[in-house]
Amino acid sequence: MPEAIREVSGLGPADLTDELLTATTPVVLRGLASSWPMVRAALESDRAGSDYLRRHYQGATIGAMLGGPDAGGRFFYNDDLSGFNFQPVHAKLTGVLDEIEAKSQMDPAPTIYVGSTTIDTCLPGFREFNDLQLGARDTLASIWIGNRTRIAAHYDLPDNVAVVAAGHRRFTLFPPSQLQNLYVGPVDFTPAGQAISLVDFLNPDFNKFPKFAEALKHALVAELGPGDALFIPSMWWHHIEALDAFNVLVNYWWRQSPDYMDTPTNALMTAFLSMRDLPPAQRKAWQEIFRHYIFEADEETAAHIPPNARGVLAPLTTDGARALRTQLLKRLNR
Repeated sequence: MPEAIREVSGLGPADLTDELLTATTPVVLRGLASSWPMVRAALESDRAGSDYLRRHYQGATIGAMLGGPDAGGRFFYNDDLSGFNFQPVHAKLTGVLDEIEAKSQMDPAPTIYVGSTTIDTCLPGFREFNDLQLGARDTLASIWIGNRTRIAAHYDLPDNVAVVAAGHRRFTLFPPSQLQNLYVGPVDFTPAGQAISLVDFLNPDFNKFPKFAEALKHALVAELGPGDALFIPSMWWHHIEALDAFNVLVNYWWRQSPDYMDTPTNALMTAFLSMRDLPPAQRKAWQEIFRHYIFEADEETAAHIPPNARGVLAPLTTDGARALRTQLLKRLNR
Protein backbone atom coordinates (compact mmCIF):
# COMPACT_ATOMS: atom_id res chain seq x y z
CA MET A 1 0.00 0.00 0.00
CA PRO A 2 1.26 3.53 -0.73
CA GLU A 3 2.54 5.49 2.23
CA ALA A 4 0.77 8.60 3.50
CA ILE A 5 2.35 11.94 2.68
CA ARG A 6 3.83 13.85 5.61
CA GLU A 7 1.34 16.36 7.02
CA VAL A 8 1.55 19.77 8.71
CA SER A 9 -1.49 21.40 10.32
CA GLY A 10 -2.30 24.76 11.84
CA LEU A 11 -0.79 26.99 9.14
CA GLY A 12 -2.60 29.82 7.40
CA PRO A 13 -2.05 31.54 4.02
CA ALA A 14 0.64 33.80 5.51
CA ASP A 15 2.56 31.07 7.35
CA LEU A 16 4.42 29.26 4.56
CA THR A 17 8.12 29.24 5.34
CA ASP A 18 11.10 28.99 3.01
CA GLU A 19 11.87 25.65 4.63
CA LEU A 20 8.51 24.28 3.52
CA LEU A 21 8.63 25.85 0.07
CA THR A 22 12.09 24.49 -0.74
CA ALA A 23 11.45 20.96 0.55
CA THR A 24 12.48 18.07 -1.70
CA THR A 25 9.67 15.77 -0.56
CA PRO A 26 5.89 16.42 -0.63
CA VAL A 27 4.03 17.92 2.32
CA VAL A 28 0.27 18.02 2.99
CA LEU A 29 -0.81 21.35 4.50
CA ARG A 30 -4.10 20.60 6.24
CA GLY A 31 -6.52 23.51 6.43
CA LEU A 32 -4.08 25.97 4.88
CA ALA A 33 -6.83 27.82 2.95
CA SER A 34 -9.77 27.10 5.22
CA SER A 35 -10.33 30.85 5.65
CA TRP A 36 -10.83 31.44 1.91
CA PRO A 37 -14.35 32.66 1.02
CA MET A 38 -14.30 30.26 -1.95
CA VAL A 39 -13.69 27.32 0.40
CA ARG A 40 -16.45 28.40 2.78
CA ALA A 41 -18.88 28.76 -0.13
CA ALA A 42 -18.01 25.32 -1.51
CA LEU A 43 -18.53 23.74 1.92
CA GLU A 44 -22.01 25.26 1.97
CA SER A 45 -22.96 23.57 -1.31
CA ASP A 46 -21.76 22.94 -4.86
CA ARG A 47 -24.13 25.62 -6.08
CA ALA A 48 -22.76 28.18 -3.61
CA GLY A 49 -19.22 27.38 -4.74
CA SER A 50 -20.20 27.71 -8.38
CA ASP A 51 -21.98 31.01 -7.69
CA TYR A 52 -18.87 32.34 -5.99
CA LEU A 53 -16.86 31.74 -9.16
CA ARG A 54 -19.57 33.37 -11.27
CA ARG A 55 -19.37 36.57 -9.20
CA HIS A 56 -15.73 37.05 -10.23
CA TYR A 57 -16.10 35.97 -13.87
CA GLN A 58 -16.18 38.77 -16.44
CA GLY A 59 -16.70 36.86 -19.67
CA ALA A 60 -13.24 35.76 -20.85
CA THR A 61 -13.23 32.71 -23.13
CA ILE A 62 -11.50 29.72 -21.55
CA GLY A 63 -10.21 26.37 -22.75
CA ALA A 64 -11.93 23.18 -21.62
CA MET A 65 -11.79 19.46 -22.34
CA LEU A 66 -14.85 17.26 -22.84
CA GLY A 67 -14.79 13.47 -22.55
CA GLY A 68 -17.53 10.92 -23.02
CA PRO A 69 -19.11 8.89 -20.19
CA ASP A 70 -17.18 5.81 -21.35
CA ALA A 71 -13.87 7.51 -20.46
CA GLY A 72 -14.57 7.11 -16.75
CA GLY A 73 -13.21 10.59 -16.11
CA ARG A 74 -9.77 9.67 -17.46
CA PHE A 75 -8.21 12.13 -19.90
CA PHE A 76 -6.00 9.96 -22.05
CA TYR A 77 -5.04 8.80 -25.54
CA ASN A 78 -7.21 6.85 -27.95
CA ASP A 79 -6.54 3.12 -28.38
CA ASP A 80 -3.52 3.40 -30.69
CA LEU A 81 -2.08 6.63 -29.21
CA SER A 82 -2.69 8.50 -32.47
CA GLY A 83 -5.07 10.95 -30.79
CA PHE A 84 -6.96 11.53 -27.57
CA ASN A 85 -10.20 10.40 -25.93
CA PHE A 86 -11.43 13.96 -25.32
CA GLN A 87 -12.31 17.05 -27.32
CA PRO A 88 -10.76 20.47 -26.61
CA VAL A 89 -13.24 23.35 -26.78
CA HIS A 90 -13.36 27.08 -26.14
CA ALA A 91 -16.24 28.20 -23.96
CA LYS A 92 -17.53 30.65 -21.40
CA LEU A 93 -16.95 29.65 -17.80
CA THR A 94 -20.63 30.17 -17.01
CA GLY A 95 -21.52 27.59 -19.66
CA VAL A 96 -19.03 25.11 -18.22
CA LEU A 97 -20.42 25.58 -14.72
CA ASP A 98 -23.97 25.13 -16.05
CA GLU A 99 -22.92 21.88 -17.77
CA ILE A 100 -21.24 20.54 -14.62
CA GLU A 101 -24.37 21.23 -12.61
CA ALA A 102 -26.68 19.73 -15.26
CA LYS A 103 -24.65 16.49 -15.36
CA SER A 104 -24.05 16.24 -11.59
CA GLN A 105 -26.55 13.41 -11.07
CA MET A 106 -25.48 11.32 -14.06
CA ASP A 107 -23.49 8.12 -13.47
CA PRO A 108 -21.42 7.76 -15.48
CA ALA A 109 -21.33 11.38 -16.56
CA PRO A 110 -19.53 13.09 -19.44
CA THR A 111 -16.23 14.45 -18.20
CA ILE A 112 -15.84 18.23 -18.09
CA TYR A 113 -12.54 19.86 -17.23
CA VAL A 114 -11.08 23.36 -17.23
CA GLY A 115 -7.34 22.97 -16.81
CA SER A 116 -4.56 25.39 -15.92
CA THR A 117 -6.42 28.65 -16.50
CA THR A 118 -4.70 31.83 -15.28
CA ILE A 119 -6.80 33.17 -12.40
CA ASP A 120 -6.10 36.87 -12.94
CA THR A 121 -7.34 36.59 -16.54
CA CYS A 122 -10.34 34.38 -15.91
CA LEU A 123 -11.47 35.59 -12.48
CA PRO A 124 -10.30 39.16 -11.82
CA GLY A 125 -10.40 40.00 -8.13
CA PHE A 126 -10.57 36.37 -6.98
CA ARG A 127 -7.07 36.46 -5.49
CA GLU A 128 -7.83 39.56 -3.44
CA PHE A 129 -9.77 37.29 -1.08
CA ASN A 130 -8.42 33.82 -1.91
CA ASP A 131 -4.64 33.74 -2.06
CA LEU A 132 -1.42 32.51 -0.44
CA GLN A 133 1.54 34.65 0.56
CA LEU A 134 4.63 33.12 -1.01
CA GLY A 135 7.12 35.90 -0.41
CA ALA A 136 9.11 37.26 -3.33
CA ARG A 137 8.49 34.18 -5.49
CA ASP A 138 7.30 34.95 -9.01
CA THR A 139 4.30 32.62 -9.05
CA LEU A 140 1.83 31.63 -11.73
CA ALA A 141 -1.59 31.14 -10.11
CA SER A 142 -3.98 28.88 -12.02
CA ILE A 143 -7.41 27.39 -11.49
CA TRP A 144 -8.72 23.92 -12.42
CA ILE A 145 -12.47 23.23 -12.49
CA GLY A 146 -14.40 20.10 -13.34
CA ASN A 147 -16.43 17.12 -12.26
CA ARG A 148 -15.06 13.62 -11.55
CA THR A 149 -11.79 13.43 -13.46
CA ARG A 150 -8.54 11.49 -13.51
CA ILE A 151 -5.31 13.16 -14.60
CA ALA A 152 -2.56 10.70 -15.51
CA ALA A 153 0.72 10.76 -13.61
CA HIS A 154 3.07 13.43 -14.94
CA TYR A 155 5.77 15.76 -13.64
CA ASP A 156 6.09 19.54 -13.72
CA LEU A 157 9.31 21.51 -13.73
CA PRO A 158 8.16 24.20 -11.25
CA ASP A 159 7.56 23.67 -7.57
CA ASN A 160 3.86 23.65 -6.82
CA VAL A 161 1.41 24.37 -4.02
CA ALA A 162 -1.99 22.92 -4.96
CA VAL A 163 -5.00 24.08 -2.92
CA VAL A 164 -8.29 22.18 -2.97
CA ALA A 165 -10.95 24.90 -3.02
CA ALA A 166 -14.00 22.66 -3.63
CA GLY A 167 -14.60 18.92 -3.59
CA HIS A 168 -12.06 16.24 -2.72
CA ARG A 169 -8.97 15.06 -4.57
CA ARG A 170 -6.71 12.08 -4.18
CA PHE A 171 -3.04 12.62 -5.03
CA THR A 172 -0.64 9.74 -5.71
CA LEU A 173 2.98 10.85 -5.96
CA PHE A 174 6.22 9.17 -6.99
CA PRO A 175 9.81 10.43 -6.68
CA PRO A 176 11.69 11.24 -9.92
CA SER A 177 13.65 7.98 -9.57
CA GLN A 178 10.53 5.99 -10.54
CA LEU A 179 10.52 7.16 -14.17
CA GLN A 180 11.53 3.74 -15.51
CA ASN A 181 8.69 2.02 -13.61
CA LEU A 182 5.85 4.33 -14.70
CA TYR A 183 5.77 3.42 -18.41
CA VAL A 184 5.70 6.97 -19.68
CA GLY A 185 4.19 7.63 -23.11
CA PRO A 186 5.32 9.87 -25.96
CA VAL A 187 7.44 12.89 -25.00
CA ASP A 188 6.46 15.09 -27.96
CA PHE A 189 2.76 14.15 -28.34
CA THR A 190 0.92 14.56 -25.07
CA PRO A 191 -2.63 15.26 -23.87
CA ALA A 192 -1.74 18.55 -22.14
CA GLY A 193 1.93 19.33 -22.68
CA GLN A 194 3.60 16.90 -20.26
CA ALA A 195 4.48 13.26 -20.89
CA ILE A 196 2.20 10.95 -18.90
CA SER A 197 2.20 7.44 -17.48
CA LEU A 198 0.28 4.99 -19.64
CA VAL A 199 -0.79 2.95 -16.61
CA ASP A 200 -4.46 3.12 -15.62
CA PHE A 201 -4.05 3.63 -11.87
CA LEU A 202 -7.56 2.41 -11.08
CA ASN A 203 -7.09 -0.80 -13.07
CA PRO A 204 -3.36 -1.42 -13.59
CA ASP A 205 -2.44 -4.16 -16.05
CA PHE A 206 0.57 -5.75 -14.37
CA ASN A 207 1.07 -8.16 -17.27
CA LYS A 208 1.55 -5.23 -19.63
CA PHE A 209 3.25 -2.96 -17.09
CA PRO A 210 5.02 -5.31 -14.62
CA LYS A 211 7.47 -2.73 -13.26
CA PHE A 212 4.57 -0.59 -12.02
CA ALA A 213 4.41 -2.90 -9.00
CA GLU A 214 7.85 -1.59 -8.03
CA ALA A 215 6.70 2.01 -8.51
CA LEU A 216 3.85 1.43 -6.07
CA LYS A 217 6.36 0.50 -3.38
CA HIS A 218 7.61 4.10 -3.58
CA ALA A 219 4.21 5.81 -3.94
CA LEU A 220 2.93 8.45 -1.53
CA VAL A 221 -0.79 9.20 -1.30
CA ALA A 222 -3.08 11.77 0.30
CA GLU A 223 -6.74 12.68 0.05
CA LEU A 224 -7.46 16.38 0.40
CA GLY A 225 -10.69 18.23 1.10
CA PRO A 226 -11.72 21.88 0.80
CA GLY A 227 -9.08 24.15 2.31
CA ASP A 228 -6.32 21.53 2.30
CA ALA A 229 -3.18 22.00 0.22
CA LEU A 230 -0.24 19.95 -1.01
CA PHE A 231 3.31 21.04 -1.72
CA ILE A 232 4.63 19.07 -4.73
CA PRO A 233 8.37 19.49 -5.33
CA SER A 234 9.75 20.01 -8.81
CA MET A 235 9.91 16.87 -10.97
CA TRP A 236 7.82 14.63 -8.69
CA TRP A 237 5.32 12.51 -10.63
CA HIS A 238 1.72 13.08 -9.54
CA HIS A 239 -1.58 11.40 -10.44
CA ILE A 240 -4.71 13.36 -9.47
CA GLU A 241 -8.28 12.13 -9.04
CA ALA A 242 -11.14 14.59 -8.53
CA LEU A 243 -13.67 12.63 -6.50
CA ASP A 244 -16.83 14.77 -6.46
CA ALA A 245 -19.37 16.12 -8.93
CA PHE A 246 -17.92 19.64 -8.53
CA ASN A 247 -14.22 20.24 -7.92
CA VAL A 248 -12.02 23.34 -7.90
CA LEU A 249 -8.26 23.41 -7.47
CA VAL A 250 -6.06 26.50 -7.23
CA ASN A 251 -2.34 26.04 -7.71
CA TYR A 252 0.80 28.17 -7.59
CA TRP A 253 3.84 27.35 -9.70
CA TRP A 254 7.30 28.88 -9.36
CA ARG A 255 10.89 27.98 -10.21
CA GLN A 256 13.92 28.08 -7.93
CA SER A 257 16.09 29.31 -10.79
CA PRO A 258 16.76 32.64 -12.53
CA ASP A 259 14.35 33.81 -15.21
CA TYR A 260 17.05 33.65 -17.88
CA MET A 261 17.37 29.87 -17.56
CA ASP A 262 15.60 27.88 -20.26
CA THR A 263 13.54 24.81 -19.48
CA PRO A 264 15.71 21.66 -19.30
CA THR A 265 13.20 20.05 -21.66
CA ASN A 266 14.94 21.98 -24.45
CA ALA A 267 18.17 20.20 -23.57
CA LEU A 268 16.37 16.84 -23.59
CA MET A 269 14.86 17.43 -27.03
CA THR A 270 18.23 18.59 -28.37
CA ALA A 271 19.79 15.44 -26.91
CA PHE A 272 17.34 13.30 -28.88
CA LEU A 273 18.57 15.11 -31.97
CA SER A 274 22.28 14.98 -31.21
CA MET A 275 23.12 12.13 -28.79
CA ARG A 276 20.51 9.42 -28.33
CA ASP A 277 21.43 7.51 -31.51
CA LEU A 278 25.21 7.73 -31.17
CA PRO A 279 27.18 4.47 -30.87
CA PRO A 280 27.16 3.16 -27.28
CA ALA A 281 30.79 4.05 -26.59
CA GLN A 282 30.21 7.64 -27.68
CA ARG A 283 27.05 7.91 -25.57
CA LYS A 284 29.08 6.70 -22.61
CA ALA A 285 31.69 9.37 -23.28
CA TRP A 286 29.03 12.07 -23.42
CA GLN A 287 27.54 10.73 -20.21
CA GLU A 288 30.89 11.40 -18.55
CA ILE A 289 31.06 14.91 -20.06
CA PHE A 290 27.60 15.75 -18.69
CA ARG A 291 28.49 14.27 -15.32
CA HIS A 292 31.61 16.45 -15.15
CA TYR A 293 30.25 19.74 -16.51
CA ILE A 294 26.59 19.58 -15.47
CA PHE A 295 25.42 17.02 -12.94
CA GLU A 296 28.44 17.09 -10.61
CA ALA A 297 29.78 20.55 -11.46
CA ASP A 298 31.18 22.53 -8.54
CA GLU A 299 33.73 25.25 -7.84
CA GLU A 300 36.56 22.88 -8.78
CA THR A 301 35.27 22.16 -12.29
CA ALA A 302 36.85 25.28 -13.82
CA ALA A 303 39.22 26.30 -11.02
CA HIS A 304 42.26 25.63 -13.22
CA ILE A 305 41.08 28.17 -15.83
CA PRO A 306 41.63 31.92 -15.26
CA PRO A 307 38.30 33.57 -14.40
CA ASN A 308 38.41 35.83 -17.46
CA ALA A 309 38.73 32.80 -19.76
CA ARG A 310 36.04 30.49 -18.34
CA GLY A 311 33.28 31.39 -20.81
CA VAL A 312 30.22 29.15 -20.29
CA LEU A 313 32.03 27.44 -17.41
CA ALA A 314 31.59 30.62 -15.38
CA PRO A 315 28.32 31.22 -13.51
CA LEU A 316 25.63 32.31 -15.95
CA THR A 317 24.30 35.85 -15.95
CA THR A 318 21.45 37.39 -17.90
CA ASP A 319 23.86 38.68 -20.54
CA GLY A 320 25.77 35.40 -20.64
CA ALA A 321 22.56 33.42 -21.10
CA ARG A 322 21.52 35.73 -23.94
CA ALA A 323 24.87 35.26 -25.68
CA LEU A 324 24.75 31.49 -25.25
CA ARG A 325 21.22 31.32 -26.62
CA THR A 326 22.36 33.28 -29.69
CA GLN A 327 25.19 30.79 -30.27
CA LEU A 328 22.83 27.84 -29.96
CA LEU A 329 20.33 29.31 -32.41
CA LYS A 330 23.11 29.81 -34.95
CA ARG A 331 24.22 26.21 -34.52
CA LEU A 332 20.70 24.79 -34.80
CA ASN A 333 19.89 26.89 -37.88
CA ARG A 334 23.07 26.22 -39.86
